[in-house]
Amino acid sequence: MLKTYCNPVAPWGNDPWVVRRGGFYYYCYSGPGRTVFVAKLDSLTQLGKAQGVPVYQPPEGRAYSQELWAPELHYLDGRWYVYVAADDGDNVHHRMYCLEGDETDPQKPFTLKSKLADGGDHWAIDGTILQLDGRLYFIWSGWAGYENIAQDIYIAPMSAPYALCGPRVRLSKPEYDWELRGGDPKINEGPAVLQRDGKTFLAYSASGSWSDDYCLGLLTFLGGDPLDPACWKKSDKPFFSKSDRVFGPGHCSFTSSPDGREDWMVYHANPVSGSGWAGRTACIQRVNWSDGQPVLGQPLPFGEEAPAPSGE
Repeated sequence: MLKTYCNPVAPWGNDPWVVRRGGFYYYCYSGPGRTVFVAKLDSLTQLGKAQGVPVYQPPEGRAYSQELWAPELHYLDGRWYVYVAADDGDNVHHRMYCLEGDETDPQKPFTLKSKLADGGDHWAIDGTILQLDGRLYFIWSGWAGYENIAQDIYIAPMSAPYALCGPRVRLSKPEYDWELRGGDPKINEGPAVLQRDGKTFLAYSASGSWSDDYCLGLLTFLGGDPLDPACWKKSDKPFFSKSDRVFGPGHCSFTSSPDGREDWMVYHANPVSGSGWAGRTACIQRVNWSDGQPVLGQPLPFGEEAPAPSGE
């Protein structure tokens, strides 16, 4: 019998980040007590049964002691790292930080390795990693200046998983109608890299994260220098957006099926219109491909059965 699943796969799940390595899925998230957790799972559809192990809690009274947002777990250069936004309790002070972990086990404790800030030390959240042609790049959401007017997507080169080595470059800003909904500030955030058959794509979240119109946009890398904005093509239509039954789908991560044959997206969405941040649940959906381009279609309606990831 074909195994199926239904969304949501977890009744909670802000900014879900899932990575697969060594035959397991690792779900990284922040939770009570200003703590970063990592859960280990056999199955992507069992996300709701995740029992996370606390791997990092900052000391009190530091610039990074509060509001730990959207942690991401990455295995780079033979070691585990977590990238997380944090502040001192005032959102204006949010910056990106790198936590260094074990060489093999991401459920062992992490330590603060570095602050990842551009030369102007601007507000920053939602940092992720792009690996391309043997080089590392850091991509995140930040302010152009020092006021909470809009969030743009930036990229900078890295000399190591914990160090930037060049100025930031803006890849995207909120400009299309579907990126400008929900009120101020205008938002591009939550970048996530998707790679297949030598092609690189960057999904990002747009419009107010508190609104039904939160959605995903898509940048396609055309080749050349990833630090050159002209080498990225931005879609003028949303990549993934609400339906009449699913609201505010966004802030995704990408992983694979257990057998590696399929690409899957993990994201959060609301089953009830107007429920905002409080109503987010964790969902998964298969990424299909057409002429070398990723295709998602509409969000899978809540409670509707669909084939589970290949190999489960």
